[in-house]
Amino acid sequence: MMKVLLINGSPRPKGNTSIALAEVAKQLEKNGIDSETVWIGNKPIRGCIACNKCKQNPGACVFDDDVCNSISAKFAECDALIVGSPVYWGQPNGAVLSIIQRAFYSNGANIAGKPAAAIAVCRRGGATASFETLNMPFQMMNMPVVTSQYWNIVYGREPGQAALDTEGLQTMRTLANNMAWLLKATGGEPAPGRGDEPWEPMHFIR
Repeated sequence: MMKVLLINGSPRPKGNTSIALAEVAKQLEKNGIDSETVWIGNKPIRGCIACNKCKQNPGACVFDDDVCNSISAKFAECDALIVGSPVYWGQPNGAVLSIIQRAFYSNGANIAGKPAAAIAVCRRGGATASFETLNMPFQMMNMPVVTSQYWNIVYGREPGQAALDTEGLQTMRTLANNMAWLLKATGGEPAPGRGDEPWEPMHFIR
């Protein structure tokens, strides 16, 4: 059975981000697609320090004292990825951004080309900016970005309020349907583009 990895990028395990992801998981199950939800926790998470040590030991970040590597290790087991995050100051939670940056850089070979989607959960504003920020790493990794009937945004401030956003939850179900359709249409095979041509980096200052 094909499997989607869901990352809950909120420090609250049962908050509104969890509600949004749970709606996706339920709809994936109805489509015959398995899922696993991983919570990033509420303990400190390191940011990337550009040490490049992971290039000497591909597949893991050199810092192994937080949840980054345990989440990254699940990339090889999944066929697709969905990352959900609350909106803080018009941006995704910094902790989940740190995990994405470190995990993609150190273990990109196990996630490249797999379908992906982002979900932003907010009180009022900043959702579209957060949504765009979360999607950017997917495009760098040649991951087909799965869409819905609207931007993948759910509204709610107090715990549980996301369950009242009927349009937001419908958007989550449509996202799950589209993800299931793409996985079935491709047989879970990653997109072939990455690696077809040798990378030709172009620096603007030589």
